[in-house]
Amino acid sequence: MSSLPGELEGISRFFYSSIGSIVTKIRALQMGLFAIGVGIFFPAIADTINAQSLRHRLDRISLPSSNNDDFALATLKRFYAMHDYQPVWVQEDKLAPIHDIVIAFIANAEQEGLDNQDYALEELLYLREQIHTKPLWLELELQTTQALLLLTRDLRRGRLTAAEVDPDWHIKQPDFDAAAYLQQAIASGDLKASLESLPPTTKIYQLMKQALAHYRKQITQGNHWASIPETPLIRPNMSHPAIPLIRKRIAHDFVQYGYPEYDLPFSNDQKYDAHLVDAIKAFQERNGLNADGIIGKNTRDALNRTPEQKIQQLRVNMERLRWLPRELGDRYLLVNIAGFQLAAIEQGQHVLTMRIIVGRDYRSTPSFDSRISHLVLNPYWNIPHSIATKDLLPKQQANPTYFASQSIKIYSNHDYQTDALDPDSIDWQTLGKRFPYVLRQDPGAKNALGTIKFMFPNPFSIYLHDTPSKQLFRKDIRTFSSGCIRLEKPLQLAGFVLNEPAAVTDLVAKIETGKTTTVHLPKRLPIYLIYLTTWIDDQNNVYFSSDIYGRDKRVLKHARW
Repeated sequence: MSSLPGELEGISRFFYSSIGSIVTKIRALQMGLFAIGVGIFFPAIADTINAQSLRHRLDRISLPSSNNDDFALATLKRFYAMHDYQPVWVQEDKLAPIHDIVIAFIANAEQEGLDNQDYALEELLYLREQIHTKPLWLELELQTTQALLLLTRDLRRGRLTAAEVDPDWHIKQPDFDAAAYLQQAIASGDLKASLESLPPTTKIYQLMKQALAHYRKQITQGNHWASIPETPLIRPNMSHPAIPLIRKRIAHDFVQYGYPEYDLPFSNDQKYDAHLVDAIKAFQERNGLNADGIIGKNTRDALNRTPEQKIQQLRVNMERLRWLPRELGDRYLLVNIAGFQLAAIEQGQHVLTMRIIVGRDYRSTPSFDSRISHLVLNPYWNIPHSIATKDLLPKQQANPTYFASQSIKIYSNHDYQTDALDPDSIDWQTLGKRFPYVLRQDPGAKNALGTIKFMFPNPFSIYLHDTPSKQLFRKDIRTFSSGCIRLEKPLQLAGFVLNEPAAVTDLVAKIETGKTTTVHLPKRLPIYLIYLTTWIDDQNNVYFSSDIYGRDKRVLKHARW
């Protein structure tokens, strides 16, 4: 038998210590059955392993109990058909050396935010120890292949089906043929390199992977802290009994990360002094919060976020990154809905970042991808019917001059070429859900879209745009829109999108004319709107944000992590 790699000895000892589990498996083997995690059963009857016995065994596998099992069984059979039913892992009555690579690869699934027990690691370790028992050779062969097929699929396109666990996810999940990939990986002669190339190679994924290892190490070392109790707003120079506890919490992060702003002198003073204010501002900045130094609910939640909670967030978001296309493009926009951030990325590097405002919880912004086709300068705002009736009509009913004060025109239909209706001729008080009019806001200083909007085809009528409400970017939780994305730095983004040296100067000149102008992109730019509660900035710092729409919770429920 090929010996276990050194790093797996501890894993082996851990699993073998579970006597009850091993006894259960022995009884299953004595009954002539051995089952892997997806519900496929291999009746143990043969004592030789060759093409004939493999094919016979695959033909006798019991019927699957679910669609997932059906898919797994079909993939397993197709792999061996492609491989002429020749065994891969047990050859000439002994274990092939590449089996060590497989075991190490499955054991390392934890590093990718997955659970190695979903890939039968314990069963495989047990079967390796029983390699001298001929009736188990086929079980080891088939179990290994089945586990590896599942893991390769999960690393390349995600463990979960995105549309099932997140109904707001509308980005096509990658297609992946695990059987064909594994066949090619084995034939390449470098199975290890082929397997290691499966997870996403993007910088954001790799940094999340490092952060996952960091927080797991913290738990191993017993690094925990007392929770900060609920308090009123604590402003600079105020005194509060929670201040010493907050100071200790920041000091803990100084030990972990070495940020110089967190290097505070020891004190039990309850005054929120200047040193701690600077540290809290730095903490807020690193957690995607408004760095105002005021300790409120969002700052307190960030201070109280435990390593265990961060691990769960990282696992969920690494899974989401696996749902994305393998190649995002050389230049693209990544709009992080949960983190209220937009990043313009070129050759894998963040070249521009900015704060954004996203949809309210009842008008949440979905996840989808598209390509920006054109910009509109000095745009009209064609007001959606729902906004017209729910948001604006009550304001007009309360103030008959509201529409006129906001440069909002009223039309009988969407043919804006006809004359606008006189608001004084309409009895606004009698109107409700049956609102028979169409509203449009003229370009200008009060226009809700500001001076520029970025258009890309999608079924949700969502676009990126400027906003006159600049003060909202100072808020921590920026869910104020009706689903579209408001931009902190629209002109800088336009410069990136157009990718021309004089683009911004030219745009400013056109905006100053006051005329509505369409500017087409020379080449459409990919854009991905996704929901990430962990993300990175241009300095490679990992941030954590709140689960504003509860989508993390849905994924965790399905994953059972």
